[in-house]
Amino acid sequence: MLEFLTQPWPWYFGGAMIAIVLFLLLWTGKTFGMSSNLRTLCSMMGAGKKASFFQFDWKAQGWNLVVSLGVVIGGFIASNFIASTNAVAISTETVDQLVALGFEDAGKSFAPKLLFSNNAFSDPYVLLLLILGGFLVGFGARYAGGCTSGHAISGLTNFQLPSFIAVIGFFIGGLFVNHFIIPFLF
Repeated sequence: MLEFLTQPWPWYFGGAMIAIVLFLLLWTGKTFGMSSNLRTLCSMMGAGKKASFFQFDWKAQGWNLVVSLGVVIGGFIASNFIASTNAVAISTETVDQLVALGFEDAGKSFAPKLLFSNNAFSDPYVLLLLILGGFLVGFGARYAGGCTSGHAISGLTNFQLPSFIAVIGFFIGGLFVNHFIIPFLF
């Protein structure tokens, strides 16, 4: 009965849903971005006493925390009840390159076990990479004034030049990491 949920939905459905959400956000005068949820959560827990960055009316951003809660609940439901067992279709050349880098399950699963299994936390090298990567993502989101979802989805919709520049930087950074850093690390 719910078999359609386990199949990838068409790109145009997801695009239409994003457009509807952005229209509603623009209509209500709100902006979207996941990194702002962390700021709201930290402010709510009293971080404003230690840093001026967290001194703002977090209650006005409470709706954004509902978005975060929805992401967590949606992720739980998707992974436990409607997850597809099919892997993402990628080219054989990409699979060969990933296997050469040590990703033995490339082309067989959605997330590589090398990085996303519980064993990753027992490998000091992988753990260091995850911590360093998390720090760089957090620093980058703060330095850019928002995360990729905020700039690429909400900022570009509002025709904000800083978001356009940030998105170009995200793409250049992603290409650089993909072609030069990842092969060096693995």
